[in-house]
Amino acid sequence: MPVYLDHAATTPLRPEAVAAFTEALGVVGNPASIHSQGQHARRLLEEARETVAATLGCDPIEVVFTSGGTEAVNLGIKGLYWARNTSTPRPRLLVPGGEHHATVDTVEWLERAEGARPDWLPLDSEGRIAVPDAVDPDTSLLTFLAVSNEVGTVQPVAALAAVARAAGVPVHVDAVAAYGHLPIDFAGLGVEALSVSAHKIGGPVGIGALVLSRSSTVVPLIHGGGQQRQVRSGTQDVAAAVAFAAAARATEAEREVEAVRLAGLRDRLIRGLREAVPAAVLSGPDPLVAPSERVASNVHVTFPDAQGDSLLLLLDMAGISVSTGSACQAGVPEPSHVLLAMGRSEREARSALRFTLGRTTTADDIDALLAALPGAYAQAARAGSADRPSRLRG
Repeated sequence: MPVYLDHAATTPLRPEAVAAFTEALGVVGNPASIHSQGQHARRLLEEARETVAATLGCDPIEVVFTSGGTEAVNLGIKGLYWARNTSTPRPRLLVPGGEHHATVDTVEWLERAEGARPDWLPLDSEGRIAVPDAVDPDTSLLTFLAVSNEVGTVQPVAALAAVARAAGVPVHVDAVAAYGHLPIDFAGLGVEALSVSAHKIGGPVGIGALVLSRSSTVVPLIHGGGQQRQVRSGTQDVAAAVAFAAAARATEAEREVEAVRLAGLRDRLIRGLREAVPAAVLSGPDPLVAPSERVASNVHVTFPDAQGDSLLLLLDMAGISVSTGSACQAGVPEPSHVLLAMGRSEREARSALRFTLGRTTTADDIDALLAALPGAYAQAARAGSADRPSRLRG
């Protein structure tokens, strides 16, 4: 049987989500229509919104359904930036190095198209964001990952939010990699916006959400019928929302128990790696030393003298699916910008593999990987880690 260890890219649909989605597909009616069939669809949609809100610690009206995490991040960052620059120019925004490309590319677009001036907060050697002592009140916004999608570092979310809040600067949190793994209390954080995605928790691809505080204003990306508080126009996908809610409900119900189980498998993998491939170097916090500083589902490793993409292909030939980093950059053999932001060399940044665990991961999967890795590493190391040109060099 194939071994799937790329759950951070996407995780299998939960049976609860499949059943809910299939049933909801049979519902006829636009949730914006006022007739009874439309209102039945609306009721299903709003019940789904209530369920998702309950798993995020927010009010239902604060959940704005989107087409996924990338749209939610774009809406959160661009929408807050434009709103903050409506009357008074505030081109500066704070963003850490090593963010997901949904953030990096959005910020770089704002820089080119809108004259934004990003200040890139440094990461330490374990991928942790440096919390600034203070934030300039004229900053447009602060945006950051709750959990590094690549190396699994749990970020100091409350401390980062607090320093921005003290300056009156709005905060957007990319919680896509945290959702389903860590508790999320939107109201308790006191931030303006937070992004999540359904397919990372066993829901369908094509739906996510931006949680937007009642008191916050964004300029929308999409204009039309004014649905969802005038924030995200367009006919809402009832079936996808219902499936998202089913996945969210089931994931939250088992989150604490599953985190313990996955942490045990993660630690089994790290110990096994250190025995099977002693040269391998763990990226990010060591959970055997500081378990709370790393998400339970992530093991990210560099392999000296080997190319990460070569290792990936060799493992794939053995029936094991892993990744070299974010799936959004799949097929492009670039050095990891996250590792570069952590101070690692370009050679190291090309030698990385990310193993991410999920609901279907078993101890047998971990053992199969550990059995295949030494041979794959030996073969990849013989091929060498050629210094290939990259776009990062211009």
